[in-house]
Amino acid sequence: MTIEPIAYFHSPFTGKFGVPKQSGLVTTLEGTIEFVPAFRNVDVLRGLDEFDYIWLIWEFSANKHAANSFLVRPPLLGGNEKKGVFATRSPFRPNHLGLSSVRIEKIEWDSNRGPLIHVLGADLMEGTPIYDIKPYVSLADCHPEARCGFVDTHQLKRLKVEYADYVTEKLTKSQQETLKKILELDPRPHYHDDASKVYGMYYGNYNVRFKVDGLLLTVIDCELTDSKVNP
Repeated sequence: MTIEPIAYFHSPFTGKFGVPKQSGLVTTLEGTIEFVPAFRNVDVLRGLDEFDYIWLIWEFSANKHAANSFLVRPPLLGGNEKKGVFATRSPFRPNHLGLSSVRIEKIEWDSNRGPLIHVLGADLMEGTPIYDIKPYVSLADCHPEARCGFVDTHQLKRLKVEYADYVTEKLTKSQQETLKKILELDPRPHYHDDASKVYGMYYGNYNVRFKVDGLLLTVIDCELTDSKVNP
């Protein structure tokens, strides 16, 4: 079977670093789905505005090397315990396919780029290829009583995030709140624990610099930039 992208995702993240590890963790995170020319027709979305959520089937396009192990180390387990790749949502998979549920914020029907779907809560970076879109149906897709393996027994830890005073002057309240929710999830590699290290993350048009000391993350700088490569 040969599949081709039907759309591409537009995200504030121009690289992998900082992207939430699951959809829905940052509910205010905005993104846009833009269709390739062959599907820029309002008929492909007829009736979709009657749904609140959609499933996206997409590609981990930034992972260039092939998956070479049956075992992976989930970040939720601290990177110290191995699980089978099919018992995780690791991006290092045989076919590099991702699955995400996102909320429809609005559908822009009359854009000059064809219909656009504006969504919230995605875990996709800029330019991610999308191969299919399906409506989320709670009758079939929601199982609140289901067991969730190691996710049930390992609570998601969130950092406390603070901004240096001069940083808040550069960001709107909305930007501050969304960025805070992103950074609370601790974008660092799981094996990093150096309070003196300065990390850089591109978010939208900003180069965000921060340090982490224990459970406290401090944003020390936030500069406008035209760069498209993570620092």
